Amino acid sequence: MSEEKRHTLSVLVDNEAGVLSQVSRLFSRKGYNIESLAVGATNDRRVSRITIEVITDEDHINLLSNQLRKLIPVHSVRLLTPELSIRRELVLIKVKAPAGAGRNELIQIANIFRASIIDVSVGALTFAIIGDEDKIKAFEAILSEFNVLELVRTGIIALERGQETIYDKTKVKGEFDYGKNVL
Repeated sequence: MSEEKRHTLSVLVDNEAGVLSQVSRLFSRKGYNIESLAVGATNDRRVSRITIEVITDEDHINLLSNQLRKLIPVHSVRLLTPELSIRRELVLIKVKAPAGAGRNELIQIANIFRASIIDVSVGALTFAIIGDEDKIKAFEAILSEFNVLELVRTGIIALERGQETIYDKTKVKGEFDYGKNVL
């Protein structure tokens, strides 16, 4: 059996109620924990893109991909490799920041990481940072020396590099439309 590692799946689905539930149930039934999940509309409002990260081996990620493709509302499934994809995450971090030198130090750290200060209050600063896993981990590690009050992550979103798109290898729509192709 091959080694377990983090895999990223990009899935195009119908943008309608219950589809996310169907997709997540598939992972649950197979006994896999979804490490990261991000969902949003695409340039076609009838279609959503789901980006899923799961830790598994090569055999099981191929099995999961094939099972996803069989779901009726799924248009396309792509396994994205880190080398051939652009991966980003948005993180919001609220840090205790009383006036004075500590606040100035936090602002300097944010500037180094190209994080945005999105809220300022008497006792706290809230930062937004967008980046890959390494950048986010480094920013979190430095801020952990301060008093982090709250943190929220969007989950990874990803696209393939270059001209290739998720639309290039889609299943034939209607392939699993029951009732239309019945003899």
